[in-house]
Amino acid sequence: MLRTLLVYAVVFFFIFILGPPLLLWSLITGSTDMLYSVGVFGARTALFMAGVRIMVSGREKIPVGKSVIYMPNHQSNSDPPAVASILPPVLIMAKKEFFRIPIMGTGMRMRGFIPVDRTNRERAFAAVDHAVASLKAGHSFLVFPEGTRSRTGRLQSFKKGVFVMAIKAGAPIVPISVSGASKIMCRGDFRIHPGPVRITIHDPVATADYSITDRSRVAEEVRRAIVSGLSPEERPLEATND
Repeated sequence: MLRTLLVYAVVFFFIFILGPPLLLWSLITGSTDMLYSVGVFGARTALFMAGVRIMVSGREKIPVGKSVIYMPNHQSNSDPPAVASILPPVLIMAKKEFFRIPIMGTGMRMRGFIPVDRTNRERAFAAVDHAVASLKAGHSFLVFPEGTRSRTGRLQSFKKGVFVMAIKAGAPIVPISVSGASKIMCRGDFRIHPGPVRITIHDPVATADYSITDRSRVAEEVRRAIVSGLSPEERPLEATND
């Protein structure tokens, strides 16, 4: 419990103490680079305080000099900071509720993160179009194709919107397997437990030669790659039974 309180204290410090002056600095300079860098450092600090050991393989598979979409599985709230902390700068598509958090939500919008409203189909489509424009402008994205955290730790079904986004932008998809994160923060439990998180970066999946009608085919290729980096108890049941 003491470790959990310490982690939340670190998060509070970075958001509510360092956040306001960083937002002001971003407004003055017109750049959010420092805001992003401090945010990533804060994520790494919180993970370190939580006793999370991140083990990464496949860094050499990250494409250089082009915008890509990183797609990890989503086991817990520890996934986004863990994955973002080992990647080059990215924008993130996240559920709209995160953008309501004071200071943090403002910073996310200033950086170009995109809120997703799952309850409104038109707004969801608009978010995809916004992301396509950002990708074509040269920004990379971190998105979670499951759309929400797994309750069991097993890989869930994928939403199709993120694959439509990739195909429209012609951006490669980099599948990422996150293993062990469900033991760090179980869904519905605010406590944080120390332990290892294994992150495996897979070969990029090209989308340039596909049309939107091929989105299920692309999704299946990404899914196979992610499954290959998960432990048996994290794989979907149909994959376990194969």
